[in-house]
Amino acid sequence: MMLAHAAMTEKLPVLVTGGAGYIGSHAVLALLDAGWPVAVIDNLSTGFRFAVPEGVPLYEGDIEDGGLLARIFTEQGTGAVMHFAGSIIVPESVENPLKYYHNNTAKSRALLEAAVTGGVKHFIFSSTAATYGIPEVSPVDEDCPKQPINPYGMSKLMTEIMLADTARAHPLNYCALRYFNVAGADPAARSGQSTAGATHLIKVAVEAALGKRESVSVFGTDYGTPDGTGVRDYIHVSDLADAHVLALEALIAQPDRSLTMNCGYGRGFSVLEVLDAVDRVTNRTIARVMEPRRAGDPDSLISDNARIKATLPWQPKYADLDTIIGHAMAWERKLTEIRG
Repeated sequence: MMLAHAAMTEKLPVLVTGGAGYIGSHAVLALLDAGWPVAVIDNLSTGFRFAVPEGVPLYEGDIEDGGLLARIFTEQGTGAVMHFAGSIIVPESVENPLKYYHNNTAKSRALLEAAVTGGVKHFIFSSTAATYGIPEVSPVDEDCPKQPINPYGMSKLMTEIMLADTARAHPLNYCALRYFNVAGADPAARSGQSTAGATHLIKVAVEAALGKRESVSVFGTDYGTPDGTGVRDYIHVSDLADAHVLALEALIAQPDRSLTMNCGYGRGFSVLEVLDAVDRVTNRTIARVMEPRRAGDPDSLISDNARIKATLPWQPKYADLDTIIGHAMAWERKLTEIRG
């Protein structure tokens, strides 16, 4: 059943954690574009001050700081939290699991406690398809077994469980959105993926196309896919951000209901198909280095997005690989200007 939303939704002040980062900054833009009052908390460990639009209050601090959160909630009259702050590099989570259980799980618990204490009623959580581990089926739907194979995925799943338990005990509802492979940049080049040394394939590939990297590594050519390379569901970051705004409207419209939904387009592209598309869009040929497959990478990871399409009036605007790459390339050029 499609949830009520839109014009009748009261536009509560929203606090965006990690709002100076990649996905968080796009959520801030989507909220502003839709007329929501927004504030950001970010410790700027991986975020960028320039990613927060002028006029949006930026609290430089940590989501573990209960005193700071209490002050923000009071000053801003916060009615909802969109939670993006956290660590996201899968191999690092294997090497340093305690960092991930601290940043992604313990800090989320502190944020959740502050939200409950501060009377915040709605919570949107940036989760991940890594909660599924290596699914036995593809496309994967929300009811597939959750069997994370790395601390990153487990740290996010633990937060989902905390949210469910908290929503049962307190007057708070939540939406956990499980992202597939997020890519691209704001179509107007107001924000994009700015992290140095990023591991996202499309980011890496456009850097290579601009001469910022010598080559792109292809990890594994022996997967059970048509061309032997891993297949992933790439979703444009602005479409993803729009899903967050619609999810917030749904939570406000039905405060007794919580939601867990995949965020993807329901179709996949292989690594080689993505690199071919980057060559096509940029009219250049990227050097490709074939490497052994990485541990724990599934052959194919594609979302079943039937639930989000049935629940929200979500109509992706940029569900085209060349468009995603074009926007990523435009942002990469602008980033070069920003950094001189």
